[in-house]
Amino acid sequence: MAVRLTKDWIPVSEVLTSLKGNLGVFEFANVQHEVVFIGFAGGKSQFGLKGEVASALEKYSDIAAFRFEITTAYHTRYRELLMAHIADHDTLPHYNEQITLGRLSPS
Repeated sequence: MAVRLTKDWIPVSEVLTSLKGNLGVFEFANVQHEVVFIGFAGGKSQFGLKGEVASALEKYSDIAAFRFEITTAYHTRYRELLMAHIADHDTLPHYNEQITLGRLSPS
């Protein structure tokens, strides 16, 4: 498994048809396909990925695409994606809040 999410971007207009109530992680991108938010749907998420993505889309108006990964290790994978983003860009995605993370050195 790759450290970074490598799936193709899905247009935001296809959110409702692409997602179900699974646990997992997701990324939002702007028009240039730059990651602007990384989120997750966990055990306490209402309606799983579908609910979390829909809720997050209400907060951010400039989202053009998303991609997701279904995993029961959602919290570990979420933190891993954030650490990989920091390793690549020296900062968290624009809409993610500051949190304490470890250090990841992906190749």
